[in-house]
Amino acid sequence: MSKFYDNAILPAELRRNYNVYDRISELGIDLGSDDDVVISLQGRNIAGCVFHESGIVYLSGIGMGDMQMNDDPDTVAHGQDAGRQCAEHHIRTLHHAISCGGEGGDLNDLIYTVKALGMVVSTDVKFNSGPAVVNGYSNRWQDVFGGGTGHYASDGADAGGYAGVHTRSAIGGFTGRFSLEPEMIVAIPPELAREIIINRGWIFPLIPSMYDKIKGK
Repeated sequence: MSKFYDNAILPAELRRNYNVYDRISELGIDLGSDDDVVISLQGRNIAGCVFHESGIVYLSGIGMGDMQMNDDPDTVAHGQDAGRQCAEHHIRTLHHAISCGGEGGDLNDLIYTVKALGMVVSTDVKFNSGPAVVNGYSNRWQDVFGGGTGHYASDGADAGGYAGVHTRSAIGGFTGRFSLEPEMIVAIPPELAREIIINRGWIFPLIPSMYDKIKGK
C-alpha cells in the first residue's frame, strides 16, 4: 500500500490485505489508458470527479443500459449488467483521477466507500425491482473493494476487507433512454486529497492549464 493508506486512521481489522489491482486484473476490468481517460475539461460543463480536502471524493452519475426497467427477470438481469458496467466506469474514472498527477496515490488508497445513489429508469408504477437492479452496481463495487456480496466473499464474508460496502439509495420511476444512473461517494486519505488539490486542482477532467501541466505540454 502507499504511504497515504499506511498513514490512514483505520483499525487493523479493517485494513485491506490485498492489492486492488490484482482483483481488477482477475475480473478482467479494463482501466483504459491515460490518453483516453485523462482529458481536458475544456468545452465540458460537468466534472466526472471532484476531490474535497477532507478526503471525500464525489463521482458523477453515469447512465447505461438499453431499456427501461420492469419486474421481468430478464429485464432486471439487463439492468444488473448495466449496473456492473457503471461500476467499472466509476472504477476506471477514479483510478485515473487519483493517479494521473503523479502524487503517489492509486485505487489502493480508497479507505472506504461512503454512499451510492442508484436512479433506475422505469415508468411502471408497479415496479418493485429497483434495489435488485442496483445490486449489479453495488456487487461489482464490492468485487473490487471488498464486501460480503462480492465475487471474493465466502459465506457472506470477505477475508480481504469491507471497503466496498456502502450506504445506498435505489430509486425507480425516472424516464430516460438508459436503464439506470448510479453515482458514488468514496473516501481517500485527506493527505492525498490535499496533495492532489495543491498539485492540479480538485476537478477531473482537468482544467486546461492543469491538463497541459500534467501532459507536459
